[in-house]
Amino acid sequence: MGKITIAIDGYSSTGKSTVARQLAEWLGYVYVDSGAMYRAVTLYAMRKGIISEEKFDKAALIDSLPDIALEFRKNSENKAEIHLNGENVEKQIRTLEVSEYVSPIATVPEVRRKLVALQHTMGEDKGVVMDGRDIGTVVFPKAELKIFMNASARVRAERRFKELNERGDEITFNEVLENVNERDQIDTTREDSPLRKAEDAIEIDNTETNIEDQFHIILQLAQDRIAGRVK
Repeated sequence: MGKITIAIDGYSSTGKSTVARQLAEWLGYVYVDSGAMYRAVTLYAMRKGIISEEKFDKAALIDSLPDIALEFRKNSENKAEIHLNGENVEKQIRTLEVSEYVSPIATVPEVRRKLVALQHTMGEDKGVVMDGRDIGTVVFPKAELKIFMNASARVRAERRFKELNERGDEITFNEVLENVNERDQIDTTREDSPLRKAEDAIEIDNTETNIEDQFHIILQLAQDRIAGRVK
């Protein structure tokens, strides 16, 4: 059966990674969480003192890029997890602190060029589901299926707040909502590859849609594209 490339873009906390994982598992495709790659670079920058509340040394970050090696490895449950210079950092990159700095890191053109090149390599053989902010517009503009996911900021903040609470993070809902709104602003207004819906993307607003229904909607779209490719 012919394979396709599936690009899933959208705002933060819209469930892109969840549905992308489900889709990849169902289709037997490779799943790539591009957001995890940017988060791993952010974690590196935080650890090296490159970015903090007081400063953001872009020059130092750019100089450090050759020292940052990223790869996905499957765990015992066959789920891909991000490794930074050989270290599994899947848990460390999911904190609100990393979330607060990831958008500024992602605005740096040199960072985007490095990660886009890696993403191109990961998806060159098709049979890939990749989610992020610019997958359908920049990374794979010719993807056979492009999805753009959206939901109200409040609903997205509620989902993120619940996730962080379940992890044991001490955070208020207002802090999470503020972070969601701030990331939206940075993602949509940055000069390099801003978040936007590709002209041929199918928009799915999941403000009031549950995960199961959403998955079946997108799965059907994928199966239709795959069938069309076989013909």
